[in-house]
Amino acid sequence: MTAATTLKTWYWLHKWSSLVCTVFLLVICITGLPLVFHDEIDQWLDNAKPYAVVPADAPVASIDPMVAKARKLYPGQVINFVFADDDAPQVLVGMAPSFAQATTDSHTLKFDAHTGELLKDGRPGERYTFMGIMLALHMDLYAGLPGELFLGLMGLLFVIAIVSGVMLYGPFMKKLAFGTVRAGRSRRLKWLDLHNLLGAVTLGWGLVVGVTGVINELSTPMFTYWQKTDVAQLLAAYKNAEPPAVLTSPQAALETAMRALPEQSFVSVAFPGNPFGVPHHYIIWSKGSTPLRSHLFTAALVDAGTGQLTAVARPPWYLAALELSRPLHFGDYGGMPLKVIWALLDLLTIVVLASGLYLWFARRRATDARVAALARQAAIVAPIPAKAS
Repeated sequence: MTAATTLKTWYWLHKWSSLVCTVFLLVICITGLPLVFHDEIDQWLDNAKPYAVVPADAPVASIDPMVAKARKLYPGQVINFVFADDDAPQVLVGMAPSFAQATTDSHTLKFDAHTGELLKDGRPGERYTFMGIMLALHMDLYAGLPGELFLGLMGLLFVIAIVSGVMLYGPFMKKLAFGTVRAGRSRRLKWLDLHNLLGAVTLGWGLVVGVTGVINELSTPMFTYWQKTDVAQLLAAYKNAEPPAVLTSPQAALETAMRALPEQSFVSVAFPGNPFGVPHHYIIWSKGSTPLRSHLFTAALVDAGTGQLTAVARPPWYLAALELSRPLHFGDYGGMPLKVIWALLDLLTIVVLASGLYLWFARRRATDARVAALARQAAIVAPIPAKAS
């Protein structure tokens, strides 16, 4: 393959991968901007009761009364999960009309982690709050798993566009110093230089966010595959058993799991029937205490009928990659300075995407204008003869 052919191939890849994904990437970048600051925005918009003032070493409350309170408030609904927050002394109880609707119509009740007091009744409809809308558009466009897979494909095209753009940058810009913007030339040429410059500046960040975004969009099939392979092997004895009619205490199940994982800290409990759970067991998720292991989770499977520990399931490499990709995707591991940097790079990427669309439309207009000019010139040179009378 000649150099010219290779260059044309990279140009074709860059052109079409960019055109197909740009509009959807703009939606992802615009919705991702507030999600970078989701903790701060949630606190700002939060109208819950304040947390109780307690000593630093105050014990956490049992989750059983919180679950009982949630069931009393919404007797016709199911408990989806219980989540313990690291960043605030709160416990979230997730509910849904049914497990089949758990990924689309869930809502959460917020409890004080130390006193067990209900701080906020998160009534149904959370998916249509400002942050709920931003998250849904960013994750699946309100289309569930098909939306997740579609946005994953758009993320993959974004990565291809970045790589192909890198391969084109050198040959097209080899006669110019890095960062040159020919402001004195045409508007299209100036925007082309800016597009190339900002693309180079955001190159590393774009690859990180693009690759981790693709991984995140595959979370549902990843968990489903893990459940049907590794977890299914661990629970083979329960394959033909009926799910328990009465669930044992989730607090007791939690304590059983944490005794088996003494160096871990509690993260969440997935209830039996949860879309990311199993029919007969609580799945108690925990994490390590070191900076790296705090992003790696371990699952303990506790029989929901007897309260006995069945197995400890350490997720495979692909789920570890998923968990490590999440904080990288949102810049959620370096405090406010990194969040600000993430937001600035997000804004620059929006400019890159918008300028790419402008360049494509400007090129088409220029091409159409040249074709029209050539047609007019041909008509003047060789006019159509008049019909004989």
